[in-house]
Amino acid sequence: MQLMTDIHIRPFTGEKIKTYLHSLAKLMAEVFKEYPYLREASSVQQTEYIKRAASYKEAIAVLIFDNTTLVGASLGLPLIGECKELQQPFLDKNMNANDIFFFSASLLLKPYRRRGIGHHFFDVREAHVLHHKKFSHISFCLPEMQENDPSRPEDYLSLEDFWRKRSYVHHPEMQCLLPWSPIEPEAPREKRMSFWLKAIR
Repeated sequence: MQLMTDIHIRPFTGEKIKTYLHSLAKLMAEVFKEYPYLREASSVQQTEYIKRAASYKEAIAVLIFDNTTLVGASLGLPLIGECKELQQPFLDKNMNANDIFFFSASLLLKPYRRRGIGHHFFDVREAHVLHHKKFSHISFCLPEMQENDPSRPEDYLSLEDFWRKRSYVHHPEMQCLLPWSPIEPEAPREKRMSFWLKAIR
């Protein structure tokens, strides 16, 4: 699918996600260093995460290329493929983890942002989830952010309105703490995550 001149989207599922394993891991490690993650995530760590995700046939990676260069990616997999910390908020609400499809990070290099690519990330992943007809909800989470956070860039654009327009609902009562490797040594080594949910049946 062609988005604009020389920019193309290619979805991969299951084991095929590993086609661009190392390029994808490098991209993830690079973008995770930015706000709001501010996380040191090595390519080795991300490679292992991608391999685990790819072991689920329902997993999907939506990759964005500029000609042949990988410049963006958006991942999704069944929640049961994620860590226990991410599953626990759903179990606390008596929700079955098998019914949840989890959208992992959406990542774009800076020159490609604010071009509408985010819509394609969601369109393709949501169509993929609906095709499987086995999930009741889609969810994602992100680090909790404060307006007065000194590390927040002046040009940072919140996507909350975008998510709400796509029928995602913020559930601030659903939170978890994830182990974190911060860029700044003095920063906390845990990150509080907050969840969004969308019912699809």
